[in-house]
Amino acid sequence: MITPDTKDWTWVLEFPCPDCGLDTPAVVREDVAAMVRANAAAWVALLTERSEERLRRRPRPQVWSDLEYACHVRDVFRLFDVRLDLMLTQDGPLFANWDQDETAVAERYGEQEPAVVAVELAQAAERLEASFAAVSGEQWQRTGSRSDGARFTVESFSRYLIHDPVHHLFDVTGARP
Repeated sequence: MITPDTKDWTWVLEFPCPDCGLDTPAVVREDVAAMVRANAAAWVALLTERSEERLRRRPRPQVWSDLEYACHVRDVFRLFDVRLDLMLTQDGPLFANWDQDETAVAERYGEQEPAVVAVELAQAAERLEASFAAVSGEQWQRTGSRSDGARFTVESFSRYLIHDPVHHLFDVTGARP
């Protein structure tokens, strides 16, 4: 049985998140595009309203700063747009592995410019929002798989996606959806 204690984050497709409070199983697939837009707006506000010192400060050495989380969300939006396109244009694609921690180090998330990240995050969200808004009918049942074997339909992929930026916004603001 899958429970929220499972290390594989696909449990969020079955249970509300005990941390951020998002009831992912109840998310309506057609609402994901608007949820991406709203989430991106909150990230852009955070990146433009908080001081650079606060954005760069890690609360603990092993916990990302607000800026690092924002860079991660930007890259999640970009990655999921690519993966959504694969699901819509190929039969059952296998997604290339992505190590988020390796990417954070390689891309030097903590050293990026908050204003640039805000623009890039907004652009990535706009593209992803448009991609999800264009999905219709049987496309919601098209499939794709991660390299670890987790398999998604476009519908489950949309719900799985939205948990990540919502959860990370909770990580940095404490605000639940």
